[in-house]
Amino acid sequence: MSTYSFPDLPDANPRLQSHAWSAAWAKYPLGSDVVSAVYLYRCVIELAAVPRHFLIHVTADQRYRLRVNGMPVCWGPARGDLQHWRYETVDIAAFLKPGENVLTATVHFLSADLAPMAQMSTRAAFLCQGDTEAASGVNTPGTWKVLRCDAYAFDRREADALHAYCVIDPSEHFDASRYPWGWESAEFDDSGWEAATRAGTAAPYGLANAETAWWLVRRGIPAMEETPQRFAGLARSSGVVVPAGWPNSPVGSPLILPANTRAVLLFDSGVETTAFPRLIVSGGAGAHLRLAYSESLLDPGAPPHDYWLAKGQRDKIADRTLRGYADTWLLDGGADRTLNTLWWRTFRFAELTIETADQPITLQDISSVYTGYPFDEKARFTAPEVEDLADILAVGWRTARLCAHETYMDCPYYEQLQYAGDTRIQCLVSYYVSGDHRLWRNALQQLDDSRITDGLTQSRYPSRVPQIIAPFSLWYVCMIHDYGLHVADDVPFLRSLLRGARGVLEWFEARLRPDGLLGPLDWWNFVDWCDAWPMGVPPGVQEGGSAILTLQFSLACRAFAELLAGNDDPNGAKRWAGVAGGAAGAVWRHCFDAERGLIADTAEKRTYSQHANILALLADAVPVTVADRSRLMERVLSDGSLTQATFYFRFYLNRALIQAGLGDRYLETLGPWREMLRLGLTTWAEKPEPTRSDCHAWSSAPNYEFLATVLGVVPDAPGFARVRIAPYIGSLTSVQGTVPHPRGEVSVALRRTGDTLQADITLPSTIDGVFVWRGVTRELRGGRSSLEISAEAA
Repeated sequence: MSTYSFPDLPDANPRLQSHAWSAAWAKYPLGSDVVSAVYLYRCVIELAAVPRHFLIHVTADQRYRLRVNGMPVCWGPARGDLQHWRYETVDIAAFLKPGENVLTATVHFLSADLAPMAQMSTRAAFLCQGDTEAASGVNTPGTWKVLRCDAYAFDRREADALHAYCVIDPSEHFDASRYPWGWESAEFDDSGWEAATRAGTAAPYGLANAETAWWLVRRGIPAMEETPQRFAGLARSSGVVVPAGWPNSPVGSPLILPANTRAVLLFDSGVETTAFPRLIVSGGAGAHLRLAYSESLLDPGAPPHDYWLAKGQRDKIADRTLRGYADTWLLDGGADRTLNTLWWRTFRFAELTIETADQPITLQDISSVYTGYPFDEKARFTAPEVEDLADILAVGWRTARLCAHETYMDCPYYEQLQYAGDTRIQCLVSYYVSGDHRLWRNALQQLDDSRITDGLTQSRYPSRVPQIIAPFSLWYVCMIHDYGLHVADDVPFLRSLLRGARGVLEWFEARLRPDGLLGPLDWWNFVDWCDAWPMGVPPGVQEGGSAILTLQFSLACRAFAELLAGNDDPNGAKRWAGVAGGAAGAVWRHCFDAERGLIADTAEKRTYSQHANILALLADAVPVTVADRSRLMERVLSDGSLTQATFYFRFYLNRALIQAGLGDRYLETLGPWREMLRLGLTTWAEKPEPTRSDCHAWSSAPNYEFLATVLGVVPDAPGFARVRIAPYIGSLTSVQGTVPHPRGEVSVALRRTGDTLQADITLPSTIDGVFVWRGVTRELRGGRSSLEISAEAA
């Protein structure tokens, strides 16, 4: 497990930010450095005494795990691209001792045919730089020695056999007889290892005339959490008699399999998780272990391609099978061998198949180490009248956490890619629950880094294969606006993103037709996973005239105008507000069907969707009274002939409810989440059944809605400098909660008796705000306020 937290280190050598490093990238000197391989690096340094601080800077292409004197320190690097290659700064003083000290790094590199889609890299290399001259003994290549470890092999056969878009790390195959056990100790004989050689200059981003393959940028996020965890239990077994309660009762009690035995053990984690598997075994030379992972079991006769049709009841185990990718280990017969993987896995169910050879094997333990971004759950929400709201929150937060690691990601089992459309929702969920904006900031920076020459952001980033979803660039602009509203004291960073946001909008503006609607659009114009839309693309995109895309463009223009207004550019704000209004007005003129009282998907008025009408409300394209907007929204909710929003786009449906004055209807819309609970899911699915992914954080919007809609806590000024509390509690009579805020926290307790609402509000002492309920507005001052509002006053 990693023991490091990456605290801020303001005293790190500033010269490393502006000059070439004295260390250089190091490599294994023999053979190709672009094929899949694992490299073991060792460095021994002598210390007369342990200094108070011993800062080093470390990174690798692609991944490394660093230990000092056998103790795990950190792993990385945090993912980026070659122009923004992250490195970690760590203080290893606590791991050092007087005399001989050993630094070791396990570095692995995967070739282009095996690397995960989220991994961008060039060739295998390792870099370590002492912060000062006194620490320069750790500089690479220096005295570092390296071994190419032939114990590892990789393939994608089982992932490919899923016949799904599965682009994560490959399966790992480990031969224990080829591994140099004990290599991390000072006593290990490395005389047969090669001296590491120079692989290239180490230089910070922006340095003039530096010829380097990796422009170095300091890591901006904390170390990933690593927490040991146990399986909920053994679901079933065959081929061996398993003691009751094993492997958890008692923990560490061994399971012995005789020679020439085949056993299959199915473990249930109880809930889905992202974790490093961990097995401890002794003996069993020649035994073969295979651990397969799956989000769900399948009904008998699951089809080979569309296997997700057979997922069914997720917590049902009897007569069901596991299909998923797997890792394998070939044992050498040694004692107390700890077996794990280089990269974490996603699973609720894990199936261990053991085939022994001529020796028995002792399986001492099997468990895992949870990993993910170290969000701290600070928000609280309780509504005692409806018990399953707590379940919805718990499952939603688990989903959000499993989809947040070194970047946000769409699904941890299949892709592990940071998509802008997903990420906008994920940022709001994680920020409202934790108050931590660092991963949000990281996402904005990476998406800005992804921009192609014509101005659009890539749909997902980092990604070694470029992909453009043009509407996701628009949600990216809205994500910048969200950040400006919620996060305090980061104006320079916010302003650094405005040029890129303008480029996105100018790309779309250039494609406006004379009638004010968007014309034909290049790239993939995914909007939502609706069954009626091929690849999620609505009508009117290819030929031009899409109301949905034009309205989304209008929303992004308005968000950008507000950003400019808050950043001393009133002329720019006026210009883009005008573009936003023009696009919204064009949709109303050409796509409103007066007979049906709905916005059509195109001016031809052949198809209709919830999406077009949701976005029309949000973009103020419906120039009518609040009552008329309410009637339009009621049609959106009740007309089953409309193309329906799936889990992803229900985030925008909920925004439209509030815009239409129907926020109190929000709690009535939770039926799809209750259905997922009934099906036994422990994380939220990507889309309604049947679904490929059982863990997709864009479906965790209720964790935001309970706090921002039901409790009603939202910003009333940029940087959350004022708070607006406008609760929509529906039929609830009692609800309370706390939302983290840049200056502390906002606490809300509401009690409704008949038509009277009592509210106890606590704001950070330096923040003012406003409370709004049924049209009544009351000013709030920092600290505690108690209010009573009657419906008669409204």
